[in-house]
Amino acid sequence: MTVAHESAARARVLDQLSDPIVALRIDHPTRVAIDGPDAAGKTTLADDLAARIDAPGLRVIRAGIDGFHRSREQRHARYGDTAEAFYRDSFDYPQLRSQLLEPLGEAGSRRYRVAVFDHRRDARVHAPEQTARADDILLFDGIFLLRPELTDCWDYRIFVSVDFEVTIRRAVARDQKLFGSAEQVRRRYQEKYVPGQRLYFAEVQPQSLADAIVHNDDPRAPSCTIRHA
Repeated sequence: MTVAHESAARARVLDQLSDPIVALRIDHPTRVAIDGPDAAGKTTLADDLAARIDAPGLRVIRAGIDGFHRSREQRHARYGDTAEAFYRDSFDYPQLRSQLLEPLGEAGSRRYRVAVFDHRRDARVHAPEQTARADDILLFDGIFLLRPELTDCWDYRIFVSVDFEVTIRRAVARDQKLFGSAEQVRRRYQEKYVPGQRLYFAEVQPQSLADAIVHNDDPRAPSCTIRHA
């Protein structure tokens, strides 16, 4: 779904999100987390939001958690290919902080990279170093973004809320080529990805940390709750 073809409800949600982000007055780039379960619609929301706030004088940096995976060996070393491993060991949070979030923060150098690893090739990547301006806006989408290792690095936090049954249906439609069959997708989500999210919900309670919650069971007619102005 593109901004040009968005529904009135989605346009309203994008306005509700973009207005407080643009209104933030800080002396470094604004770092926005767009968190939520797998297949919640985070990337599409982030892309639509980027188009919404991409106005003269403002520049958006787009990045996501997929650029900060750990290697397959590291991901599976402690807990195997399990929900526990998925939640605890999927991502390289020190690299995410040092290469992207801290450089864009207070007293940061503003020199950043948007990725360090390609999880599909299971190999490191050398993304070019870029330089941000003080009024740039980072829109960063991914899972597990409000966990303790990262929560102090965000200037605005969005949580995309979707029922787990909805995420499984979306994943079945989206990921069959990746996993080989609808049944394999369903099994992976039921045995690994949803239980991993439940661990996150139990330990972190991410919705309680969010500045805004987007209710996205129907992406054509979402709604938004602003928790912190």
